[in-house]
Amino acid sequence: MTAPFTRARRCLAVVHVRFEDLGTFAAPIEAAGYAVEVRHAGSAAPTPVEWRDADLVVVLGGPVGVHDAAAYPWLDAVIAGLAARLALGRPTLGICLGAQLMAAALGGGVVRRTDARGMPAVEIGWAPLDVAPDAGPLAALRDVPVLHWHGDNIVPPPGIAPLAATANTPCQAFAVGRHALALQCHAEFTGAALEEWLTGHAVELAHAGVDLHALRAATARHADGLARAGTELMRRWLDGLPAAPSHRQEQS
Repeated sequence: MTAPFTRARRCLAVVHVRFEDLGTFAAPIEAAGYAVEVRHAGSAAPTPVEWRDADLVVVLGGPVGVHDAAAYPWLDAVIAGLAARLALGRPTLGICLGAQLMAAALGGGVVRRTDARGMPAVEIGWAPLDVAPDAGPLAALRDVPVLHWHGDNIVPPPGIAPLAATANTPCQAFAVGRHALALQCHAEFTGAALEEWLTGHAVELAHAGVDLHALRAATARHADGLARAGTELMRRWLDGLPAAPSHRQEQS
């Protein structure tokens, strides 16, 4: 008989555009013993069984929105998969669009972001968060400029308080117990990926009138600090996940 062994834990990284990936979160996730598999939400989404059984699911950002399901019908399947998973208390992380999809799956939603005059607006660029005193692992981002890149705002699920905010974005993060964390901001961002982001979102940036030279300069100033803080955030969150049953291969 062979000795039983514990398999590597399985992390499904669900992407919408390939360059919005795990970024600096990849290293702490792998260091915690997870084998990462990348799936595209529209073409290779997790199956219902995978939504249920994966040890960790991370749903990443992208240029579509929660209300775009008429054009992108697979968004409804992602929301349904998240709802089923979260109902079981399974470890789940959402970033930007992923966080918005988590909010929708839990009975919250999104609204169009507006400026101080009530006009539609986007938040693209670097700014620190106003982090709540009881923010748990998110405290790693306190006083650290992070990258923001969104035009919709999260409406938190009923009974869930925001953990962080910026001007005109009242909910930059929320958590459900210890097993689920939603981040509107891009705490996973790595500065080396900037040019891919600028190219991939060129139309949005042009419509928003974003100064690319200023964005490059701000990224050069802040990306290293965010990489350190984001890595620490993820390490703390993973360390705090509820204990899961061990998985063993059958003895032979």
